[in-house]
Amino acid sequence: MKRKRLALYTFGIFRAPANDAVNQGFHDRNDRNFLVAETSEGFIARSGYAEEPGPESWGEQVFPRFYSERGDGWSPSTLSLWKDLTSPMAFSYAGIHMEAMRHGREWFLKPAWPPYVLWWVEWDHAPTWTEAVARHEFLHDHKASPFAFDFKTCFDEDGRPTTIDRQAVKRNIRLNEERQQLI
Repeated sequence: MKRKRLALYTFGIFRAPANDAVNQGFHDRNDRNFLVAETSEGFIARSGYAEEPGPESWGEQVFPRFYSERGDGWSPSTLSLWKDLTSPMAFSYAGIHMEAMRHGREWFLKPAWPPYVLWWVEWDHAPTWTEAVARHEFLHDHKASPFAFDFKTCFDEDGRPTTIDRQAVKRNIRLNEERQQLI
């Protein structure tokens, strides 16, 4: 039995204020992306956002120091939990999320920071937004380590360098595609 689960935090900054027409493609895909993530193999839970319907927020939502106010008081970010390394990779690099990533340059500034960070948490721990931002900034400042890493340089739950099982990612992509046909 696994002792830990994987936390994933993502962060981006729109090129224009959130409600600008240029971001409509992002907004059109957002609810579908959440639904697909929540039905993906290995997904455990995600934080919601205060003041919005959906899951409970895991603490006050804060942003990394890279955040740039655009007059709307927020920036796209997510915080979720997964059972292993292959599951969020299978979700992220296939389907509607991959299709949305192809349009990322239309909506987001090119980041001078990591677009996401991964880290292991105890099985009964839900990370807070503050914790996620600290890990994100650590990855930017110190590069990948067991404390904060990415898919290119990742670590297992015991802090040992590891590689991602590409065949397991492909299996998860197939499972996710089958599930998406049902939603």
